[in-house]
Amino acid sequence: MNLLHVDSSILGAGSVSRTLSAEIVAAFRAHTPGLSVTYRDLGVEPVGHLSGAHLAAAQGAAPEAASLQADLAAGQAALEEFLAADIVVIGAPMYNFGVPSQLKAWIDRLAVAGKTFRYTEKGPVGLAGGKTVVIASSRGGFYGPDTPTAFLDHQESYLRGIFGFFGITDVRFVRAEGVNLGPDKREAAIGAAREEITRLAA
Repeated sequence: MNLLHVDSSILGAGSVSRTLSAEIVAAFRAHTPGLSVTYRDLGVEPVGHLSGAHLAAAQGAAPEAASLQADLAAGQAALEEFLAADIVVIGAPMYNFGVPSQLKAWIDRLAVAGKTFRYTEKGPVGLAGGKTVVIASSRGGFYGPDTPTAFLDHQESYLRGIFGFFGITDVRFVRAEGVNLGPDKREAAIGAAREEITRLAA
């Protein structure tokens, strides 16, 4: 059983999503003998954003720059890690109502026709099903479906949508909301998320 652990926060040790993603991985380790864990820190070593040169290479043009060749190899490695994983745990904070740009850049390397999806006469079909994706979601405010600001959630809605597009139906969220609204709310949010991790592990 392979687990891929991905963090994307830029806050280092002060990150709620990093704390929660690590605790989720620890829970899986405790309940899954022989679990193999691969870790990727997008905050420290981001995957490059896509460019016109990437598109040209994808269409068959030979990459001339050595830096682009290395970048393409890094993107391929990220894709292979994802495809090999049975469980994917992602630390995903909300930045400006969406996901961190470094997380989006990583996901762009996964969205490869013929690898994670394909188009058919009846529409797109996901090719990466059978995985479990667990997302440690942290938010400074409250953006759940029962809140007035739910329309601003382009973080969890995007993640659920893109992994669903890849054919993954088991997408779970461990959520800490309101972490920037004072120490008490931060502590309560983390406590509620930890209770969810306990239920998840069980």
